[in-house]
Amino acid sequence: MSDTGRLASINRSDGGVPKLPVNSARITVDGVDADRQADRIHHGGPDRAVCLYSLEHILALQAEGNPIYPGSIGENLTLTGVPWDSMIPGVTLDIADVRLMITSYAAPCRTIRRSFRDHHISRISGKLHPGWSRVYARVLREGTISVGDPVTLLVP
Repeated sequence: MSDTGRLASINRSDGGVPKLPVNSARITVDGVDADRQADRIHHGGPDRAVCLYSLEHILALQAEGNPIYPGSIGENLTLTGVPWDSMIPGVTLDIADVRLMITSYAAPCRTIRRSFRDHHISRISGKLHPGWSRVYARVLREGTISVGDPVTLLVP
């Protein structure tokens, strides 16, 4: 185990984007309590219960001129200090009492286009820009998390 980072933002909405920040939230097998997805075909479900992204990537994308901010691309949890190249399917991480397992990369969809200069959502496409994609996770252990909680990657 290695304490690698912190929870920078918890984001949720009543459907769609942007997801707005809250200080704490209960995480269940269905995802962030009180969070809804506008498109349940492509989002949500047990293997896509929680969407995560990197604060460092958001800051780099802002430096490129993109109007992105935590929650604007639909991520539920924005992490800081986590080596994003380690966030691959199969990796398990703890945030306070919650345990998540990364299940897949999240393909960008047109609903997040306002977060990118000239609406170039492909900037976070894992196929075109490996290492820049959001990731989906399954909830292995439910609990309550708060902004500032430690994020620990569990190394097998």
